[in-house]
Amino acid sequence: MNEKTIVLTGASDGIGAAAARQLVADGHTVALVGRSKQKTEALAHELNADFFLADFTRFAEVRALAERLKNSYPRIDVLINNAGGIFGDQTRTVDGFEKTLQVNHLAPFLLTNLLMDTLTASNASIINTSSIAARIFGKINLEDLNNERRYSANKAYGDAKLANILFTKELDRRFSQQGISAVAFHPGNVQTSFASDTTSVMRFIYRTPLGRLAGLISPEQSAVQLVWLVEGASGRDWVSGQYYEKQKIAKTNPQAADAQLAVGLWDKSADLVEITTTAL
Repeated sequence: MNEKTIVLTGASDGIGAAAARQLVADGHTVALVGRSKQKTEALAHELNADFFLADFTRFAEVRALAERLKNSYPRIDVLINNAGGIFGDQTRTVDGFEKTLQVNHLAPFLLTNLLMDTLTASNASIINTSSIAARIFGKINLEDLNNERRYSANKAYGDAKLANILFTKELDRRFSQQGISAVAFHPGNVQTSFASDTTSVMRFIYRTPLGRLAGLISPEQSAVQLVWLVEGASGRDWVSGQYYEKQKIAKTNPQAADAQLAVGLWDKSADLVEITTTAL
């Protein structure tokens, strides 16, 4: 198996940390990206890996992160957009966007586009961590991405996870001819600190004994699918532009099949993060 250079966001805890341990054990170079200095630095020390800090609620930090990554790695074989979460009451970031939207979608969208020259030159794979919440709660309205009209923590999260899938499909459409492959996946219902500081009812599943009844799996079990995608290849092991659950293409929200919506979301997102992309 060829050694790969991998950028992994959301690496300091849960699925990200479990996947990082396995990928380093398999001989890959993993650049750990996290928000918590204490957790990210500790994992980097454990794995003898590079680490980078960035708070995705601040676009300025995402832009600085992209510059540091480009300067550190002339080749990036895999970008894993794993950072994200569900939050509580409706909160705006310093950039003016609803926090769930920015952390889960706009910040990864910005980071990916800022790294695109390096990614295309590397024939990279882009892996986006999505969720079954896209199917259960998602209903995107391009005129109300901030969910000002009908906010709930669950809807905001579902919309953001649906956006991850639409982003994946549009990445494939726009960049497959330039060597990019993209895939989204649901990591499973994982026993982590997910939703612990939110008003979502999901916190009762993830942070109480109800989790055992719901069949929650460990971060290590969940990381198996992510490692499978990283070490596999588009066209051989998985299909670019698709959404996976349990290593199989899965059904998701009907909006995910709306090609016009995917284009509209891309264009709207580029506008919001203030970058210029080629119209296709």
